[in-house]
Amino acid sequence: MSDVLEANAFTEELIRQLRATDQFGNWSKMSDEELLTKKFVKTKEDLKKIPIIADIDEMLIGEIKMIFKAIALQFERETGVMCNVVMEMSHEGFGRCIVIAGRIVLVDKYFKDAHRFGFRTLEKLYEEGQKYLDKSYEVYEQYKPCKDANN
Repeated sequence: MSDVLEANAFTEELIRQLRATDQFGNWSKMSDEELLTKKFVKTKEDLKKIPIIADIDEMLIGEIKMIFKAIALQFERETGVMCNVVMEMSHEGFGRCIVIAGRIVLVDKYFKDAHRFGFRTLEKLYEEGQKYLDKSYEVYEQYKPCKDANN
């Protein structure tokens, strides 16, 4: 990662996820920042090219889910608590993605027009992902006594 954008726990895990899916080495010559930009950044010009109403493709659904998998895996790495990512998405791009640790919902994100999903800048991707990860720790600590009482 460059000096301009310092990697955080979320982006490091997201990069690991992306690199793991590159089974033929197509992205091996791309820097991490180039890869993240290609996959997750959509400028105003990019959004103008995408119709307001359209179906979402399976590849984009997988990329969206990858963001939440990165949050779940980094949470697992830090806490030792196993997480699951559940995503339900209609062909029109309406749906939700949740990250669950035991009985606790760590992240709950609702989507509409997911075919237009993306971040305006790489900085926004870094910020949002780390914000979700930090919030997941807070939620888990808040509700952990309830989880332990129900076992």
